[in-house]
Amino acid sequence: MTMVSNVGHLVSSVTANQTAPVRYGEKVDIFGVFYTITDYVDATERIMVAARQNQSYAVSALAVHGLMEAVNDSTFRAQVERIDLITPDGQPVRWAMNALYKVGLSERVYGPDLTWYVIEAAAEENIKIFLFGSTEQTCEAFAAAIRDRCPGAIVDYQSDRFRDPTPEEDQADVDRINAFGAGVVLVGRGCPRQEKWVSDHRGKVNAAMLAVGAAFDYGAGSLEPPPEWMQRYGLQWLFRLKQEPGRLWKRYLVTNSQFVFEFGKALIKQRLR
Repeated sequence: MTMVSNVGHLVSSVTANQTAPVRYGEKVDIFGVFYTITDYVDATERIMVAARQNQSYAVSALAVHGLMEAVNDSTFRAQVERIDLITPDGQPVRWAMNALYKVGLSERVYGPDLTWYVIEAAAEENIKIFLFGSTEQTCEAFAAAIRDRCPGAIVDYQSDRFRDPTPEEDQADVDRINAFGAGVVLVGRGCPRQEKWVSDHRGKVNAAMLAVGAAFDYGAGSLEPPPEWMQRYGLQWLFRLKQEPGRLWKRYLVTNSQFVFEFGKALIKQRLR
């Protein structure tokens, strides 16, 4: 209850900041991770610039879980630092950006929604899309959903091995994606594995690589999305906890509590300055 109460206080504390002018493209430090000030339209265009040119470009929609993984693991944080565009996937991250830097963001940039913005933009320009990760069944269903929603979309995929590849397998993956000519690679391997992959393949894969996690399951129809009102008030974690309590209870208990603690420290330091 304390965690929910504190998050509710955080919501009210940033309301006044949401009318500030948005400084698109600038980055702000949230507990040592540099998030880009962006929205769906701005983020999509940044991604498409790379996709059109087959430029290697790393993107992550990083929510509270991924942020706190980076805070707690210096090796992972170093990998995250190599990612070109980090969007505020979770509402609490957006609230923190608004409260600490008055950036005026009116919406988060949620990975599953950003995914469809990019898919539709890529399909419109005949830019090839590659799905990397998740299960064979999920990839097949997600690819079918893309073709159904965007007729003419050019899609290929490779499911996850659910283990670290050998150097030869990894090179074969890179060669396959590049030979396909993908402009966009959607990576659904779960956090933090997907962030590590896009970071480690920056400069190797000639495409915009997006670590978007649950977008695969939502796109495939195998996972029910949270209600809009729960997403709006930062309660998506509660809906996901109900779906998978055995797997997620520890993650949310620890990471949500740590986030509130770190935000409190940052806010106190700012007020003292």
